[in-house]
Amino acid sequence: MTTFNPMPELAPQLKQLRLSGILDSLESRNRQAIEGKLAYTEFLAMLIGDEVARRENKKFDMRLRRAQFRTTKTLEQFDFERVPTLNRALLQDLAAGRYIHENAPVLIVGPSGVGKSHLAQALGHCAVRQGVDVTFTTCTALTQSLNAARATGIYDRKIGALARVGLLIIDDFGLKPLRAPADEDLHDLIAERYERAPTIVTSNLDFEEWDQAFATNRLLASATIDRLRHNAYCLELDGRSYRDPKVAPAPKKAADRAPKTAAK
Repeated sequence: MTTFNPMPELAPQLKQLRLSGILDSLESRNRQAIEGKLAYTEFLAMLIGDEVARRENKKFDMRLRRAQFRTTKTLEQFDFERVPTLNRALLQDLAAGRYIHENAPVLIVGPSGVGKSHLAQALGHCAVRQGVDVTFTTCTALTQSLNAARATGIYDRKIGALARVGLLIIDDFGLKPLRAPADEDLHDLIAERYERAPTIVTSNLDFEEWDQAFATNRLLASATIDRLRHNAYCLELDGRSYRDPKVAPAPKKAADRAPKTAAK
């Protein structure tokens, strides 16, 4: 009796339907179905489940690449012992995506080296897992890219694209003074995203010092910061720096360096 092998015909048909990923698990699932005496519908459900999982993983990897995180920082990697005053309950709530659904800003402040960028990227990583498109950038790089877009005549298109990003993370706000047209560009972007999309901002400046980030235009500073702080979730970090220098071992004493005399 000749056994019919459908694989030569099945493979090109699956590729035509853009279901070629099923081929990766088809043989093992077929063997599992035979050994377990599964119904046809159970066998089909397993194959479809594999294809859905494969596509979700592919989308996740793509969103992760587009986010352009500096490094892959997650909440699991964060050293909470260094920041004992951190509101962990609020952080876990944010990780679950509350601020995303509310289109609310998240403001993270604290001295250098306490983990602001880490937490911002970790929240971004959580958002990627939840299917949100994320863009991570420093404030300097952001304003430079907007200025370059103006020079090439695509400023409105660039602002529009950034306004539509599911989650925008702006790192190191206030690290360098904002002068025209950078201050205006940042204001335009924040105004476009206001109550329409969530934005995470980190800064070394205390909240009451944020207006100092704008070199000259205090009116523009007030309008921008007012939109950022409205309904925002705030995380204040205070602790030991991650960037503590390594301590060199103490030099040996002269007596320790002297050769020992063998006992007689």
